Formats: sequence, structure tokens, C-alpha cells
Amino acid sequence: MTINHTPRGVCSHKMTVSAENGIITDVQILGGCDGNLKGIVSLVKGMKLEDAIDKLSGIRCGGKDTSCPDQLSIALKKLLNGEIS
Repeated sequence: MTINHTPRGVCSHKMTVSAENGIITDVQILGGCDGNLKGIVSLVKGMKLEDAIDKLSGIRCGGKDTSCPDQLSIALKKLLNGEIS
């Protein structure tokens, strides 16, 4: 399953996430801090959806209420709940 997510309140502007059998198989993020997001993508590939959600959810960026990792957790939650697009 694959989901496309439009992040809100962050520098990245599109996230595409794929998973099979509850395991993250691919993540693509457009925009944002290139090096940091490449690192996050590398770390979450192969993780269980639930584990990645637990680690990323609620992370803030500066004074913002959210961050790219937090927005990725929202995309992962949608994928976990079967809200594919």
C-alpha cells in the first residue's frame, strides 16, 4: 500500500510512503532539509509502522507545533489505518 501525504506547517511539501505487511518499504519526501530527511528515510525503512509512529510522533521543529518527522508520523498513521491514496 502507498499513501501520498501533503504536510502542513513544515518545509517539505509532499510525502509518499509505501508499506507491506506493516513494514515501511519506501519513503520519498520532497522539500525540507535534504540531509536530515535522507537520514530519517534511511532509518525508518524496514521499520514496523507502529514503531516509526511512536518514535516520530510529536516531534516539534523550533517554535512550530509540528515537524517533518511528526508529519511523516501522520502519513504513517494514515497508511496503518488503510487510508491509501
